[in-house]
Amino acid sequence: MTHSFDVAGISENDGQPPPAPVDHVAVVGALAEPTRRSLYEQVVEMDDWVSRDQVADAAGLPRATAAHHLDRLVDAGLLAITYRRLTDRTGPGAGRPAKLYRRAPRDVVVTLPPRDYELAGELLARAVLTASSEKTDVLAAVQQEAAAEGRHFAEEMRELAARDDETDPHARRDVVVEVLAEHGYEPVLGDGTVFLRNCPFHRLSQQHRELVCDLNVHLLSSAVEAFGDTGLSARLDPREGYCCVTLGPAGGGPSGGAEPEGGGAT
Repeated sequence: MTHSFDVAGISENDGQPPPAPVDHVAVVGALAEPTRRSLYEQVVEMDDWVSRDQVADAAGLPRATAAHHLDRLVDAGLLAITYRRLTDRTGPGAGRPAKLYRRAPRDVVVTLPPRDYELAGELLARAVLTASSEKTDVLAAVQQEAAAEGRHFAEEMRELAARDDETDPHARRDVVVEVLAEHGYEPVLGDGTVFLRNCPFHRLSQQHRELVCDLNVHLLSSAVEAFGDTGLSARLDPREGYCCVTLGPAGGGPSGGAEPEGGGAT
């Protein structure tokens, strides 16, 4: 079963810097409190920068209570803030600028198990554009775009390896596992093979298995090859309850290793 929670964002950010990474699970926790969720909905409905007083009046709450919950929503990454005077008065006696709130310029999606249909959609859209502009085969373009995304995964792996000064192949395999875990694959090691207990593109793979599995294997092959020195290679190896790709010893065929206990989420 997949549980999904969506919180829509807005497309512009009034010149503010890009938002910091958000803990999506913390967002769900922030909205679990009924008063806080109600205040979030009030801010969204007002569709502009609003003050604590405006939100408190609309919700019929004390200003201090509204301020507490609004700032918790800011901490969770759901609201953005700015400071602005609400009157035309300036100089001494004009008072401090008011703290204003509005919906943060981000989309928040939480799925359990982890899914990343946004990435799949982006890769497929880019592939269609590439095929159209270069007059190439669409499936070849999908492979090309998946491989390019895999190289981005490899960049994350190199950054992590450099931070921890990892050069040993076993340690570099651990880096691969850590980065793939961050991308929702739920990797586990078994007899020298990395099994992926979750497919971030699960629903699409059920409907378009050949297309999505081909995308996945090119993405992960490119990631492992570009990172290098792990002794691993990606290959199609469909197993019940697992992603269709495994990372096994380089040069081998489909993995014959024993599956980890417990099965996967896909």
